[in-house]
Amino acid sequence: MPAPTRVTAATLAACLALIVVMAAQTPDPQALGPRVGERVPDFNLPDQHGTTRSLRSTFGPKGAVLVFFRSADW
Repeated sequence: MPAPTRVTAATLAACLALIVVMAAQTPDPQALGPRVGERVPDFNLPDQHGTTRSLRSTFGPKGAVLVFFRSADW
């Protein structure tokens, strides 16, 4: 059976410093992407059936709502 290892203060300090550095580099999600009410450029993308759709083709009488959803399963 292996002997239990001791965590030194230096190891804990190094881990804490790494966490602080990584947190400082994480972008603010509120600053990413278009803002509410901001106009986005027209685009052409394939839908789930392979049919090319443009932003303009999705407009209804009151405009369109864009929802971007990123799943870990993609």
